[in-house]
Amino acid sequence: MPQNRDLDFEESVFDSYAQDLDHVEFPLSRKAFILIVGLAGFLLAIALFRVAALNLFNGVFYKARAEANVNREVMIPAYRGIIVDRYGESLVENQPSFSVFVNLAEILRNTENFNGALIKLAEVLEVSVDDIFFRINEASVNQNLIAVGRNISPDQIIALESLKIKGVTIEDDYVRFYKTGPVFSHILGYPGEVDVGLESIYDDRLRGQNGISIIFENVKGEGIDKKILSEAVSGKELQLTIDAGLQEFFYNRLNSAIHSLGSKGGVGLALNPQNGEVLSLVSLPSYDNNLFARSGNSQQKIKLLNDASQPLFNRAVSGVYNPGSTIKPLVALAALREGLITPDAEVFSRGYIEIPNPYFPDQPSRFVDWKPHGWVDVHSALARSSNVYFYTLGGGLPVSESLLLRGSIGIKGLRIEKLRAYWQKFLLDQKTGIDLSAENSGFLPDPEEKEKRTGQIWRIGDTYNVSIGQGDLLVTPLELLNFISSIANGGKIYQPHLISETQPKVLLDYSEWANEIKEVRLGMEDAVSKWYGTASLLSSLPIVAAAKTGTAQIQNNTKTNAFFVGYLPTEALANAGAPLDKQIAILVLVENAREGGLNAVPVAKDVLEWYYYNRLATSD
Repeated sequence: MPQNRDLDFEESVFDSYAQDLDHVEFPLSRKAFILIVGLAGFLLAIALFRVAALNLFNGVFYKARAEANVNREVMIPAYRGIIVDRYGESLVENQPSFSVFVNLAEILRNTENFNGALIKLAEVLEVSVDDIFFRINEASVNQNLIAVGRNISPDQIIALESLKIKGVTIEDDYVRFYKTGPVFSHILGYPGEVDVGLESIYDDRLRGQNGISIIFENVKGEGIDKKILSEAVSGKELQLTIDAGLQEFFYNRLNSAIHSLGSKGGVGLALNPQNGEVLSLVSLPSYDNNLFARSGNSQQKIKLLNDASQPLFNRAVSGVYNPGSTIKPLVALAALREGLITPDAEVFSRGYIEIPNPYFPDQPSRFVDWKPHGWVDVHSALARSSNVYFYTLGGGLPVSESLLLRGSIGIKGLRIEKLRAYWQKFLLDQKTGIDLSAENSGFLPDPEEKEKRTGQIWRIGDTYNVSIGQGDLLVTPLELLNFISSIANGGKIYQPHLISETQPKVLLDYSEWANEIKEVRLGMEDAVSKWYGTASLLSSLPIVAAAKTGTAQIQNNTKTNAFFVGYLPTEALANAGAPLDKQIAILVLVENAREGGLNAVPVAKDVLEWYYYNRLATSD
């Protein structure tokens, strides 16, 4: 007999209500239940995986961002790598200082006062608002703390603290200090947006990686704890090929000569001909790069930028000059190679040559030598720097002057087309590739270019002028010395470089011209050893040198640039056991001087003498 079951009131009512609606109840199927549970489990799994992923893979990032939003993020500055010379002598220091940082997230919270805050900040730091915006825009997407002012003064610290700009902080930092400022400024440059010197060229290597720390603050904004998120990693050391001792002596000696002559500028260069290492690079006038390593000093910087003597201009690699007679070794080399002359062929220099004038026979064109030299061959012509001899090699002689020739020598000369071809061969229209910015290249004269530019045809007088390094021929000091270095080493032009670890790179190898190179070397050695040589002042050196002087007339012959190029030890000394690995080639340029022998040679003598006693005669 079935048991009686009590019915709940709700159950009876809803059953009755369901019948009235013609509804029939069915129990929930097992499959539907499993589907619902599975879907819920799947969603839960996704949520758990997402939480785990955020913690495992991005937890540090999000935690740091969260902490930065409620606390103060501080950058730990990475010290820039130290720059040392070839002997390990430090050229720079990182000195403690204070710098200004903008916490971008914090300062952007008050967007209404954002522009006003930056204007006030710019005024105190003595920079433009555009400069601050530039630094902010250049910052990494993930970078929240941005340096806007380095090495600020005590007065600036007081002024900034009085402004009380939320998001602007003053933190411990360092400043780059250049020990001898102007002596190395055209080599080292300074850190910054402008691509200047090795500081900018090798910035990625020197810069290092800044660290980040968090200052935990209470509700009053007071620091209560500090945590380092990432340590700072210092930049790498940069060792140069530069000889600091030589650089300082060269700078001071040339600077003294320029001031005593009332000159406005000059260049001193020294290369190792055996590998292209730059031993010294001086450009005068110079500037103190410490000025640009610090914030402020805007007026002084503007004054430098507007200075007519262009102290920021690197004359050694960017300046272009008429080389004067220092181009004569190249003309002699080309004439020997072309078979135009033999070493003993002679030209008579009575002090000038004359070119007939077909329109006015009694008014021939006269091209002068700097003095009469008598009969000269390639050696004595280089030693004496005879213009008439090189007029003959470059442009040839008219039949009326054929009595000036003796021996095997072509009367027609190389002419402008051959001269230009040899200038190009020896890379005088190409940048050397030195690791400095703003390098220039020479300008090679061309008849077609001249006619297009001036409306005048190319004349034999133009060829005479460029044959002695005048006229339209222009080269950089670095290009010129690089060619002279190839004479010293026997026929290889290297790419000049300033970093010691750089492997030597040969740009041109013409060492098969050994016979021609030998004759040019002898002429340059005679310029020193013979009484009539234009560089005979160097004969008192304790070691034999080879040299060539040059005088370039500029600005319609109203001013004169004085050149010297030379090297030691010579090939003969090298064969006798002199340290060829320490061979040196130097260039001296004195702008607006009187003549090469009078002004540039004494500087060169002192520099080479210093180098002999301090480098060649020692065991370092």
